[in-house]
Amino acid sequence: MQQTFYKYQGTGNDFVMIDNRQQTFDKNNTKQVAFLCDRRFGVGADGLILLENHPEYDFKMVYYNADGNESTMCGNGGRCLVAFAQQLGVITNKAVFEAIDGLHHATIENGIVHLQMLDVDVVEKHDNHVFLNTGSPHHVQFETAIEDFDIKSKGSGIRYGAPYNQEGTNVNFVQKISDTTFRVRTYERGVEDETLSCGTGVTAVAIAMHATGETNQSTVNLNVEGGKLQVRFDVENGHYHNVWLIGPATYVFEGNI
Repeated sequence: MQQTFYKYQGTGNDFVMIDNRQQTFDKNNTKQVAFLCDRRFGVGADGLILLENHPEYDFKMVYYNADGNESTMCGNGGRCLVAFAQQLGVITNKAVFEAIDGLHHATIENGIVHLQMLDVDVVEKHDNHVFLNTGSPHHVQFETAIEDFDIKSKGSGIRYGAPYNQEGTNVNFVQKISDTTFRVRTYERGVEDETLSCGTGVTAVAIAMHATGETNQSTVNLNVEGGKLQVRFDVENGHYHNVWLIGPATYVFEGNI
């Protein structure tokens, strides 16, 4: 049976999108998901996202990593799904949708998507890193020069090592550019490699940089391998709320496979 798909990318983080409002996609077939995400034999993507009907809100987001397993929240994927929903005519320029980590609000204008992320109450500060959850778990650590850094090797070691072990974590390496701008490279769990951008990752970095005093700004610019993103938030007594991930979400192509 042929599968119609749509390809989207947000700052180089790319996704296979499927309109599953009619529940025709076999969500238990992890091999099919992995095949569609395979860059040599399938469409090729960092993840696969299903857009489904929701009884109360505009739609539901179901996200799978490239390995075929359903995963935690994906910020760039959420932004791309909002653009996809607009293309399908499900929304105009505003959306409220449910993902695995709860409810999300979003707006879209001229290809730029503002996506509201989870509130963050706990930022764990350790000697050489910060850990927090922004819908997905994230390890954040400084590196003085990440241009030629071996992201896959170093990231994999942290992702599978203690204290994360088999459950794992995403790993973000950060270089400070200025008080308002940071460069980020991310090793993503489930992709098991570096991705050109990670939405929950840059959200984690922005909050971590504020929590550790590296910036006192509530609007932080993040330079990723695939482009530029921005994170805005409000903070009161260590509680980060009204958190927004902002950046482009771009339609690439569609087809049948």
